[in-house]
Amino acid sequence: MSLTFEGVLADRSTWRLDNCSIGKSMDVIGTRSSMLILREAFYGTTRFDDFARRTKMTDAIVAARLRELTGIGLFAKRAYQVPGRRSRYEYILTEKGRDLVPAVFALMQWGKKHLQGEDGGPLRLVERGTGEPVMIGPRTVSGRDLDLEDLAIVAHGDWAGPQSG
Repeated sequence: MSLTFEGVLADRSTWRLDNCSIGKSMDVIGTRSSMLILREAFYGTTRFDDFARRTKMTDAIVAARLRELTGIGLFAKRAYQVPGRRSRYEYILTEKGRDLVPAVFALMQWGKKHLQGEDGGPLRLVERGTGEPVMIGPRTVSGRDLDLEDLAIVAHGDWAGPQSG
């Protein structure tokens, strides 16, 4: 089963695909290298050399991705200097970057379930302090967990014509 489309969205043949939020998001962060850099940032990495070492990517790729991700506002650059060395920048997640936590950890959760075998792989996401496993999934604003079949997509605001969201 799947989610449903309601109201003006029920006829999907009238939609335009050039304004899709999922497509726009993937245009911005849809590369493996971007996702690995975001993963490392969530794990606490802030310095260029550490991003390169921990992702096992070339300096050129890390530099290009950090430039792109900073340019779209996911990271802010902050100057630092190790005594006796030149000044450099570290990359700090912005609120916009931190808002990707559910997306990144939903991918981790999916990979754990479907790609890591019976044991679920080497890492678990848990609540600090209690150790209770964290699950990412659809939830209402009031906190109720939902299944795919419980979901509907409806037009938002003054949506006036065929497009996708």
